Amino acid sequence: MNDLVALAEKHLKFLGKELADEIIKTCPIKEVPAKTELVREGQYIKVVPIIIKGLVKVYTQRDDKELLLYYIQPEESCVMSFTACINGEKSKAFASTVEDTVSVLIPSDKLGIWLAQYPLFTKLFYQQFDLRYNEMVETMRQLLYDKLDKRLWDYLSKKIAVTGRNPVKISHKENANEIGTAREVVSRVVKKLEKENKVKQHYDSIELFLT
Repeated sequence: MNDLVALAEKHLKFLGKELADEIIKTCPIKEVPAKTELVREGQYIKVVPIIIKGLVKVYTQRDDKELLLYYIQPEESCVMSFTACINGEKSKAFASTVEDTVSVLIPSDKLGIWLAQYPLFTKLFYQQFDLRYNEMVETMRQLLYDKLDKRLWDYLSKKIAVTGRNPVKISHKENANEIGTAREVVSRVVKKLEKENKVKQHYDSIELFLT
């Protein structure tokens, strides 16, 4: 537990010492393994996470197909959970861990108090709204205007950026889910990119040749 507290202290510094200390004193710190569902669409949200280790993806899902909305990295939070929690509404998206993840869980009864009391806490969510809005606008632009090979390349490049790992350990089915298409289509696109010497397929991963 001391290790988790030290981790929280490190990654909550940006909120200022007074609020960071209060969060650590009053809020639970939760460890969750990779590939664990955290939130389902239609679920009421009682806590808002601040990630202090790992990676979480937020996505929509229809007919067994996913569309990635955004990732949550350390020192970030989830604006969709924040909105649902502060308004007493149901979640409009799913969330699950990509890696083993540790988060601090802010209960709904503390949100309004700390937003009024601590400007840096308010600033966090303004910044998150701006970041997620821009990311979702970019996702819509890609869906409307980009060919699938560019969408897949951009998605894998982003995955490398947020995980720091290349090759990316991911299956064609996971790729297809997260960009909202079929596995067979992704397989064809990856083969095309491989012929263009842009990627290399491994047994359970894809390596990008970044310039």
